[in-house]
Amino acid sequence: MTNLSVNINKVATLRNARGENLPDVEKVACDCESFGADGITVHPRPDRRHILYEDVFALRPLVKTEFNIEGYPDEQFMDLVLKVKPEQVTLVPDAPGDLTSHEGWDVAPNMDFLTSVVERLQAAGIRASIFVGTDTDNIKLAAKTGADRVELFTKPYADMYHSDPEKAVAPFVEASRAAHASGLGVNAGHDLSLENLKYFHTHLPYLDEVSIGHSLISDALYLGLAETIRRYKECLM
Repeated sequence: MTNLSVNINKVATLRNARGENLPDVEKVACDCESFGADGITVHPRPDRRHILYEDVFALRPLVKTEFNIEGYPDEQFMDLVLKVKPEQVTLVPDAPGDLTSHEGWDVAPNMDFLTSVVERLQAAGIRASIFVGTDTDNIKLAAKTGADRVELFTKPYADMYHSDPEKAVAPFVEASRAAHASGLGVNAGHDLSLENLKYFHTHLPYLDEVSIGHSLISDALYLGLAETIRRYKECLM
C-alpha cells in the first residue's frame, strides 16, 4: 500500500491570515495522524507565508509517523533540516518567490550541488528525495547523486487526466519504472486529488508515497478532515 503524507501548509496559511493560533497547526498534524495519515509534509519558505521555521521545530517531537520537509536547499534550509532531522527531505528547485512548485530539477547542470546536498542529508540519517519530472534520462542522473528517492511532479498528469487519463499516466509509469530500475524509491505529488488519485495509484508501479496538501485541505472544508483522509487512503488501497 502507498503511504499518504498530508501537506499542512494550507492550514498554516489560514492561521497566518489572522496572526493567531487558529487553526492550530500542531493539533492538525496530530489529528491527521490519528485519522490515518502515514506522514506529515511541510514546505517552509523564506517569505513565511505558511509554515514557519518555528513550526517545523515545534512539529518535530509531535509527528510520530514520517516527517517530510520540502524546500530549496539553500544554507538556511539546510541548517533547519540538519537540526530537525526529519525522516525525509524533498529537494525542490523553487525560487524564493514562487507560489508553488511548477517544475522538477534539471539534474545535469545541478549534479555537483545536488550530490553534495544528498551527502549532507544522508550523513545525518535523513532520506533524500529529489523532485523531478518524467524524463527518464534526468531520473537516471538523479540516481547518480546518491539520492534515495525521487518525487514525480504530477501536475501534468492532473491537467490531462479528464481528457485522456491513459495518455496522462503513461509517462509516469515509464518514469516510475526507470526510477525503480535505477535503485530509487518513488514518491509523487502536486495536484493529486480524490478525482484522479485512484487511477494514478492503480496504474503506477513501485509508488511508495504521495504527498497531498491543497486538494486534501480543500476537500476537508466540505467533508471534514477525518472523512477526507479516509477517502484519500481508500484511493491508495
